[in-house]
Amino acid sequence: MRFAEQIRPWILIPIYEHGATIGGIVGELAGFGLPCLIVDDGSSAPTRAVLDDLAATHDWVRLERLPSNRGKGAALRHGFRLARAAGATHVIHLDADGQHDIGDVPRFVAAIGDDPDALILGKPIFDESVPASRLYGRQFSRWSVWLCTRSFAIDDPLCGFRAVPLDATLAAIENENLGDRMQFEPGLAVVCHWVGMPIRNLPTRVRYVPGGLSHFDAVRDTLRMARLYTRLLKRSFTTEAQRTQRLR
Repeated sequence: MRFAEQIRPWILIPIYEHGATIGGIVGELAGFGLPCLIVDDGSSAPTRAVLDDLAATHDWVRLERLPSNRGKGAALRHGFRLARAAGATHVIHLDADGQHDIGDVPRFVAAIGDDPDALILGKPIFDESVPASRLYGRQFSRWSVWLCTRSFAIDDPLCGFRAVPLDATLAAIENENLGDRMQFEPGLAVVCHWVGMPIRNLPTRVRYVPGGLSHFDAVRDTLRMARLYTRLLKRSFTTEAQRTQRLR
C-alpha cells in the first residue's frame, strides 16, 4: 500500500478479552504494510498469551498494556498518544471482535490521502445479523449527536472503524472529559465537529458474529452515553447563547 510520504497512518486496535478473534484480524492486516498498535485493556492470561505471540511473530505489531481494564475510550486515548509519539500522523482504529471489514482499510487510507484533516467515520452497512436493539440504540445516539452539533454531518457516531488525524484530535480532546468507556467515541465526534474538523462518512460493512463477544452493556453504557449527551447538549446551548449575545 502506498500513500503520501507526509501521511503516516497506523492501525490501532483496542482489545479486551478478544483472544479468539485477534489473530485472524492481524492476519488480514498483514498485507497492508501498516504498523499496528494493539492496546490491551487489562485482558486475562489467555488473551495476553495470544497477544504476546502475535507481537513476537510480527515485527510490525506493537503491543502495549494497561495494567487493568479501564474501558475502550481509555484504551483509544492511550493509543492515540502512543502512536503520535511514535511518529504516526493518523490512526485507523477498528474493533477486535471481528465485526469490521478489514478489507476496507485501504479505503480509509485513501480517504486520509484525499482529506488529511478530516475525521473519517465508518458508516455501517449492516446485514441481517444485526440485532434490532442495536439499531434502535444507534438511532438514539444519532439523534442526540445531531442535536449537540445542530448538524447531520455525523452519520453514525458509534462505529468503531474510523480514521483519526492525531494532532487535531489530541488538541480537541485535551481538556475534554469524554469518559473512558463506550461514550468516548461519540463524544469525540461531537467535539471534533465543534472545533471545525471536517467530517467524512465512509460506508463499510459491519456484521455481528454468531456467539461473538461484546462488551457493550445495554444499561450502563446507554446511561453513560445519555449523561454525556445531556452535558454536551447543555454546553452547546450555552455556547450558542453566548455567541448570540456577542453578536448583539
